[in-house]
Amino acid sequence: MKRTAAPIALSLAAAALVGCGATGGGSGDGGGGDADGGVVDGGTFTMAMNTDPGNLDPQSSVSSALFSISQLPYDRLLNVDFDSGEVVSGLASEWAVDGTTISLTLAEGITCSDGAELTASDVAANLDHVADPKSKSPFLGTFLPVGAKTTADDAARTVTVELAEPAPFALQGLANVPIICAAGLEDRASLAEQSLGTGPYELTEAAPGDSYTYTIRDGYTWGPGGAATDTEGLPDTIVVKVVQNESTAANLLLSGQLNGAIVNGPDTKRLEAAGLTTYDTAAISGEQFYNQAEGRATSDPEVRLALTQALDLEELQGVLTSGAGSPATTLAALDPVACPGDSVSAALPAQDVDAATAALADADVPGLTFLFDPSSGSGVGAAAELAVQQWKAAGVTVTPKPQSGSAIQQTVFGTGDWDIAWLPLNVSSPDQLVPFLSGPGVAEGGTNFAAIDNSDYVAGVEEASAMVGQEGCDTWLEAESFLVAEADVVPFANTVGKTWQQGAEFEYPGQMVPTSIRMLAK
Repeated sequence: MKRTAAPIALSLAAAALVGCGATGGGSGDGGGGDADGGVVDGGTFTMAMNTDPGNLDPQSSVSSALFSISQLPYDRLLNVDFDSGEVVSGLASEWAVDGTTISLTLAEGITCSDGAELTASDVAANLDHVADPKSKSPFLGTFLPVGAKTTADDAARTVTVELAEPAPFALQGLANVPIICAAGLEDRASLAEQSLGTGPYELTEAAPGDSYTYTIRDGYTWGPGGAATDTEGLPDTIVVKVVQNESTAANLLLSGQLNGAIVNGPDTKRLEAAGLTTYDTAAISGEQFYNQAEGRATSDPEVRLALTQALDLEELQGVLTSGAGSPATTLAALDPVACPGDSVSAALPAQDVDAATAALADADVPGLTFLFDPSSGSGVGAAAELAVQQWKAAGVTVTPKPQSGSAIQQTVFGTGDWDIAWLPLNVSSPDQLVPFLSGPGVAEGGTNFAAIDNSDYVAGVEEASAMVGQEGCDTWLEAESFLVAEADVVPFANTVGKTWQQGAEFEYPGQMVPTSIRMLAK
């Protein structure tokens, strides 16, 4: 089938493997079966997820866990072809952009899991919800430009989106918005226990914190590239299990109790020895933020710079990625990367422990709190411990607070009680980062969780946004450099994460691609 880039763009779950992008498969026979033996219809496919997705309303969060699991019951208007980076069909079979007007025509015969037909008005209602500031959707300004107005013609099956101003990657943004059917829009609370979408699978059982079970839908024919559920090899049932420990996930893979799991630490040696295959995904895995809200010690730019200078970022990269990573080069790093280049290397503050020690002493910095997600891989905890030691050597006490991905989201978007956090944000186009790196903070109802206020970045974004597509890439990269130079964002590690396969073949560019699954004959 034609591969499409996963529509997740962002992870605030701090997972070591997030977003989309792949470098191909590994070697081996898949453990529980061999592709040469053919595929088999039906059965159950079981996938591990290292954190619970929380609220299952697919438009409620930007966490990688929710984005991944939402691929099963919900479709997007468009998709992005992984290999070429081009926009391809989704629910919309035709689309066009004319200045600030986007026109889309829905494919015929699209039905919802409750049997209702998806209408153009349903799609418009989804976009209207995201566009309404009262909804407080994290998708507004990220995947749908602020000020967008939507109209629908049900008879013609057309949806028209009028933008308030040019948006260089507007179609790529729409490829990230999951579409909920009418019944779900009318009763969003019901989405916690059932799915109401047009996707190839339907939620049939939810056990939060443990597992989520999905059942295949008959008659589905409108997937990416015309993917359909009558394709040979698709499972009848998909179970997503919450398994936070990598070693446990590896054990379950080797015993055949899992068909897929993300494992990046020392346990990979056991999986390699067993001959399991992998789907490899590139992503930012090490990215540091400081809470710049009023009253926090890290609101002082000199403190942020000193805390950054105290760190040996190259050493942290090696520990966090278990020696398998590389330095970060851009803030929007997921394939297909819209603006390739290097906005980081020249701008990243260099280690200077003496300068850091002096500055932190002058500022009389109190004890700081440090958030990270240990379920992201065994290297994360070790790297966090090392960072704490390096800060201590510079004269500041930092208290590590390991939390699950969902708990970190609640902290940064809720209580705001944090100073330093490792939160890798993974996107493919730089415009999708803007509302997280500028604009209203959480206290004002925005998604700028670190309360960043960098006027040079804002000016660069304004200039780049007026250009069409990749014409503005040099300006986008320059704008990112302003953030890095001021230690507003400290990206220090990229990882090629491994999603291991046992008894099945599938694509996992940072999240589920359900129509790619093929159960293998044993």
